Amino acid sequence: MSAEYNDSALAQIRDVISRLQSPIPDLPTLLSLLAAPLAAIALLPPRFRQYDVSPIPSQAFNVPRHAPLIQRVLLEHVIPVWKPMLLEENAYDLVEQYFCPDAMSFASPAARQLALYAYSAILSSTLTDHSIRLLAKLAKAYPIDVLHSILFSNSHGAPFGRHSLSWEDCVRNVIAVPAKVANYMGERRDTPNVLQHGPYFADVSKRTEHLVYSSRTERSQDIISSIAYLLAKLVNVGVYPASVPTSPAQPSFFQATLPAIRSHLLQDEDGAYSHLWSSIFASLPSSLTLRSILTSLFSHLTRIPSPLDASLSTRALVTREALLLRRLLGPFRKDRSELVDCFSAVALGRHWDEGHARIFACWVAGAEKDSRDREGLQILLDKVLYIWTDADHVRHSLLSQHRYATSLLLITLSCFPPPSPAHELALSPSLVQSISTYISHLDPSVRRCGMLVAEEVAHAAGKELNFGDWDGDDQGKAWCRQLREVIRGCDADVDQTAESDFEARTGAEATPTVTESAPAPAKTKVTVEALSSGYDSDDSLTGYASPASSRSASPTPSELAEIERDPTLRVGMKKVPRPVYLAQLGEMIRPTGGLQGGDEQLQATKIEVALEVAEELIRRKSGYGTELEENAVNLVHGFVGLQDNYDLEGFDQKRQAALNALVACCPRKAAPSIIEEFFRNQYSTDQRFVMLNALALGARELASLPVPDLPGRKALPEEKVAFPSKRLPPAQHKKYITAGDQLRTNDPVNLLLEGISQQAIDKGREATADKVPQLVRERNLRVRPSSKVAEVPTSASSARAALMRQLAGTQHPKRTTFTEVAAEFFICPLINRFWIFLRDEQTREARTANQPTLHQYRGAGTGLLLSVLVLARFLETLAVLVHAARNAREWLAVIAPDALELALSLGTRPLSRGEGADDAAESDADGKGSRGPPGENKQTKEAALLTAALELVLIVLDGSLDLDGGRSLGLEHTPLILGAGEWAGKVLGILEEGAKVPGGGGVQEVRLRRAAAGVILKVDELTSRWRRSMIDVM
Repeated sequence: MSAEYNDSALAQIRDVISRLQSPIPDLPTLLSLLAAPLAAIALLPPRFRQYDVSPIPSQAFNVPRHAPLIQRVLLEHVIPVWKPMLLEENAYDLVEQYFCPDAMSFASPAARQLALYAYSAILSSTLTDHSIRLLAKLAKAYPIDVLHSILFSNSHGAPFGRHSLSWEDCVRNVIAVPAKVANYMGERRDTPNVLQHGPYFADVSKRTEHLVYSSRTERSQDIISSIAYLLAKLVNVGVYPASVPTSPAQPSFFQATLPAIRSHLLQDEDGAYSHLWSSIFASLPSSLTLRSILTSLFSHLTRIPSPLDASLSTRALVTREALLLRRLLGPFRKDRSELVDCFSAVALGRHWDEGHARIFACWVAGAEKDSRDREGLQILLDKVLYIWTDADHVRHSLLSQHRYATSLLLITLSCFPPPSPAHELALSPSLVQSISTYISHLDPSVRRCGMLVAEEVAHAAGKELNFGDWDGDDQGKAWCRQLREVIRGCDADVDQTAESDFEARTGAEATPTVTESAPAPAKTKVTVEALSSGYDSDDSLTGYASPASSRSASPTPSELAEIERDPTLRVGMKKVPRPVYLAQLGEMIRPTGGLQGGDEQLQATKIEVALEVAEELIRRKSGYGTELEENAVNLVHGFVGLQDNYDLEGFDQKRQAALNALVACCPRKAAPSIIEEFFRNQYSTDQRFVMLNALALGARELASLPVPDLPGRKALPEEKVAFPSKRLPPAQHKKYITAGDQLRTNDPVNLLLEGISQQAIDKGREATADKVPQLVRERNLRVRPSSKVAEVPTSASSARAALMRQLAGTQHPKRTTFTEVAAEFFICPLINRFWIFLRDEQTREARTANQPTLHQYRGAGTGLLLSVLVLARFLETLAVLVHAARNAREWLAVIAPDALELALSLGTRPLSRGEGADDAAESDADGKGSRGPPGENKQTKEAALLTAALELVLIVLDGSLDLDGGRSLGLEHTPLILGAGEWAGKVLGILEEGAKVPGGGGVQEVRLRRAAAGVILKVDELTSRWRRSMIDVM
């Protein structure tokens, strides 16, 4: 019975994990799945106990076994889909409880285990913005010392880490957090401060010191080895710099922890804290690690303001720093050979000043009055003497190194208790030979270092030696006199009272810096006195006396929100849940359940909610599995066919934004579907415009080109819609804004094409300006402005960063660029599908050509695809796509000639038998008729269509000239180039003669003239380059 019970409980847990991986129908189901495991380990918050409808036995849920699985499922399947809904319902705390349990559960062993596994689960998965926020919360609530207490707690027998997650894995996860977060965030500026490199490791350093302090009573070798391993990993990531950092972004262990270490050492009466630090340093895995720590510790000691000052306060400061080294590193003994060797390599192999020499000698001497460590002093003297007597050191070292070695030698010698080793030292052949080498040195300051050592050693040995000439301040004489004053006494013999007084004055000192900080200026109290007269000259601020109103006060926004949430006022109204899956979004805008009758209010609410969240949901699903690709076609059909039957606010803008997001996030599925739907006869002109706008704006976004600020994306700047003077109040502004203003606002393709064509014409103008002598002379005479300093783009200077990201193997999905999909999924399908549609329409017209006029089919009627309005927008969209795709590999060979051929055909040939028939009938009715011979084609093109076709030709020619100087088009498609030039010249000639083009006039005629002139200039520029190589087609 017990085995069956356990199997049933385990099956229930497996079922919970499986259901979390699958699509979840609604929020209550999700909350019930999340509540059951937490309730089994007593971590379910009280306000969620109502969702624990299927309890799991507490013995069945094994945290080390099941928690990592649930955490990974939440990160990969639940949080990306359900987080907005959980935040809206104030239920996201239930998810966070699996990673970072709240303060009420902090003492629970299960809560600490969940936090321990959360680091591994988050860092082993692909990072997202959600996991970054979870890591920030974990770093605050469960730092390294808490994780250590989880793994090395003795409350349950053996250490927890021996059976599940080792301490080494935990340290690696904690150390890797800033690097992985930085790789994910890239150049973004919104990285949480707690996860930035400097602040994060500063906090880790402080928590490590707290871990040492809390473990001071432990004598276990496991505890010491674990902390030593942590320090070694911190050394590997650069937390022990060799000098005091000047930037907050560079972490420093001792800069963050020395104030706390000093405070704890003062309170360490039994010496347990000091002994633990010495044991940790002795247990470090490598001597290189110990050298790095010693180098950083020595450089973070408090700087001695005057290194050779012999005053009592300076000696007290030296003693205080030496006592810090004594308590952290322990005594300087022969049996501690690793510490002696590392100290010798650091103290005698790097550049230090005389202040450090005094601290080192005082530490080795014992840093206590009347207590000298002769053994340590002898070891240090031998090490220093070996360096000082080295011939290479004498000949090649800098003056600062000579002074440091000399001061360390003499200060160490002066600290010896009687009898002094100066007697043996004076007879040392190496010392005598090195002094002669010093005296023969060319630099007088270096020469005096040898003379000073000779005199002081002789004096300590009871001999008399005086070179004389020590007066004055030149050639290092002042430095020698200062050093003589220092070695007359020993820093370790300073009075303990004076030392205590000095520590009391400097105990509150912050982390050591290179320069002394100036005291903060005292805050001045500002008082404001009222005018005694009570008179205010601003009469506009004086109100009129009025009787109290009998009307009740208007409700505040909070009261209105409370009234709206009142359930008694919303009887019978069903709340539409926010969609979390794209399939749910598609069902809301395009139901699949047959005829939809019933509640119209519910249907309107569904469409409103769907439009509100569509763009956000689509962009959030981009790069997340295959859900977007599976639902993109259905969403395209739904949004394209959606009608504003309920007069919803912002309907057009939200629908357009959703389609733009579909094209930008899933171009391989959405773009072909939109193109296929565009050529169906069931859509209105407005719906066709929405499709074309989506193709153009989505392509611009894929190409990383600027997208105009349009409704549905973000608010327009005031200068785009404001009147020349001050803007009217909102109601009057909306009333008087013209239809033309709104048309330009809702026509992004036209705005884009206008700027693109103007740019192409400006480039052609610059290229042809050199051919006009007057312009060349004027340009040469003009004073050219100085060149501006251009900012180097980030991409040009980040090759190393890009290489490092590539080597790191980031797991982010590759973003599709427009050049990859332009020809296959955008431009070629659009052009080819148009030719097929035109062929079918002309075939239908030919079938009914012999029937009476009333029964003849016309493919170019109002609202149809071949109408001027739709065709002009179609060509404008194609021009925007061709411009955005000019860096594609297929551009010169496929895209450019196909687009050029289409523009010429639509601009010169009739598309329908009825094209221009209405204009001809009006001319005949006016009695003017046609001046041409009988049978001449009277079909004409409208100005909008001509302008769009010419601008498309202009963009193709400009791109061809930029890419290969027009070689491909000029040599392989010569008839198209010559035909385009001839056509543009004829159009411009007709306009110059004063002929009227249907639909022309005003801005439209200006654009038509500009486009025709631009094409003529581009064709002339291209043919002038390749005329001799062109095939004669005349």
